[in-house]
Amino acid sequence: MPQKVLLLVSLGSLPPVLLREVEGPISLQLGLSTVVSKTALPTPTYAFNKDRSQYHCNAIMRRLVALLEPGQSMVLGVTDVDLFVPDTPFVLGEADREAKSAVMSLARLRQGVDGDQLRRRLQVEAVHQAGHLLGLSYCEDARCVMFFAQAPQDCDRKQMSLCNNCRNELNKLNR
Repeated sequence: MPQKVLLLVSLGSLPPVLLREVEGPISLQLGLSTVVSKTALPTPTYAFNKDRSQYHCNAIMRRLVALLEPGQSMVLGVTDVDLFVPDTPFVLGEADREAKSAVMSLARLRQGVDGDQLRRRLQVEAVHQAGHLLGLSYCEDARCVMFFAQAPQDCDRKQMSLCNNCRNELNKLNR
């Protein structure tokens, strides 16, 4: 079976070099090959909701899907704008398994940290979103990378890896 390829896309003023930080963990934990898009996209103003002063995930994900090229299975956009989906105050990221598109943001992950801790949060959340694209659901184990982070500090408690249950589920999905 050919290896699945994840396209990584920078949106807004996020330095594209940050995308290189997530390639290794995604490959190591999920067995995905990654490709960093040669094109960085501008801030997704089309997704801005002035009442919330946030950006709607679904609008961004719809645009990301159009960037997929032959041989690429799914796409993950990384941005620095604050994200939301209806009925939530904010999200760190969102994935649509069917559309094979996900987006995540550093806006809240940056709170109270810099350097190595921010890089780790970025990596944990990227592995989490890529896991959803592969078909994994949220996990109840607070140490598993697939645990639902409701605050940036939840990313600090999570390990970079899948728990045994999620690893077994990923193996089933890859058959």
